[in-house]
Amino acid sequence: MTIFMTESERPLVVVVDDDAAVRTSIEDLMLSVGIDATGFGSTHELLQAALPERPGCLVLDVRMPGSSGLDLQQHLAASGNAKPIVFLTGHGDIPMTVQAMKAGAVDFLTKPFRDQSLLDAVTVGIERDLAQRADARSVKQQADRYAALTARERQVLRHVAQGRLNKQIAFDLGISEVTVKLHRSSVMKKMEAASIGELIRAWDMLPATLRERET
Repeated sequence: MTIFMTESERPLVVVVDDDAAVRTSIEDLMLSVGIDATGFGSTHELLQAALPERPGCLVLDVRMPGSSGLDLQQHLAASGNAKPIVFLTGHGDIPMTVQAMKAGAVDFLTKPFRDQSLLDAVTVGIERDLAQRADARSVKQQADRYAALTARERQVLRHVAQGRLNKQIAFDLGISEVTVKLHRSSVMKKMEAASIGELIRAWDMLPATLRERET
């Protein structure tokens, strides 16, 4: 079982439903199994709130006055926020479900739902968010290491990632093969890669904007 040592590491479930009784019921359910939860009566209230940066997921009612849960899903996706979402509805239909799931929803539960069904979906959402956050940290780590490379080292890295041999890289860059080897050694040290395979994986993890800049 994962133990979250600090408050910033503890999952937080955010419930958005215009029915106060439903919000309270879900919050109490989450708290009963040791998961922190907070609720909002509309998507507007959520977007105006200053939420802590913690792992977790959203539990959204699909149909609400004003902006719907699906509208919020589209808004978050457009802003680059990939927080996992569990949808709730009392008026579910197949097209709505398909739209939500295609856009990456964890699950789509129809009211009244079983407590265990919601807990299972929230667990999947939290685990997905933890994995996404870990991936994002790894990408940032590689990008920070990449930023420490010289312009020539970045050129050598790109060629190595393309599978080119030292002598081919030397010819393309107009430098000696010995110089290529020195640059490659420096690149591996700065990128903390123990093998060419690890170096190539590090290159592949870099944001596309960085990799395209070197092509």
